[in-house]
Amino acid sequence: MTLRIAEIFGPTIQGEGALIGEPTVFVRAGGCDYRCSWCDSMHAVDSAYRHNWAVMAPEEVMAEVRRLSGGKPLTVSISGGNPAIQDFAPVIAYGKAEGYRFACETQGSVSKPWFADLDTLVLSPKPPSSGETVDWKAFDQCLQAAKGCGQAVMKIVIFDDKDYAWAKAAAERHPELPLYLQPGNPEVDPELPVDLNQATERLLWLIKKVTGDGWFTPRVLPQLHVLVWGNKRGV
Repeated sequence: MTLRIAEIFGPTIQGEGALIGEPTVFVRAGGCDYRCSWCDSMHAVDSAYRHNWAVMAPEEVMAEVRRLSGGKPLTVSISGGNPAIQDFAPVIAYGKAEGYRFACETQGSVSKPWFADLDTLVLSPKPPSSGETVDWKAFDQCLQAAKGCGQAVMKIVIFDDKDYAWAKAAAERHPELPLYLQPGNPEVDPELPVDLNQATERLLWLIKKVTGDGWFTPRVLPQLHVLVWGNKRGV
């Protein structure tokens, strides 16, 4: 079997969610069943970029992870695109045999048995600003598939008041999931600089929203990679 891989990079520091700050090697899968309006990874989503994706056997993926990490068993984050549309079970099996830890981030639209082998499954349902509609039945199937994994968490990107209200409803639907909120980055072109003042203002806006509402369940985090490296890819 082979996998479509948009890029493998690192080690770098995880910039968001439950594992923020953790040294990580990223394996970004090519292909996605969503087309979010503010997607900042179109190079790994749109089939128009397919000619740039590598076709790799699981052993080759793990060999590149091993090379980048210098053989040190770090956390490997499988992202995309939507990595759940491919079979990463062999990669996870090879890596775990060597002590690597595995996280996967997906929107929760496709479930896979290999979710149960993960150390961390990050389910990131997309709010109204994305232009996508969440299939909560499919989301629940992802949670079912993940039984036995180290931890499953929910991460939601917030762009506006409508997204914020939607996130509160999503949290009520799944109160058992640790919840991470972060302000969205409206600039999706990796060649353009990020307005750091605006990014800080958006973070403060979100902090004021949750504290003003007395909603103390979620953890509010910045997109660290945006604040530190700007809109660059592969860092």
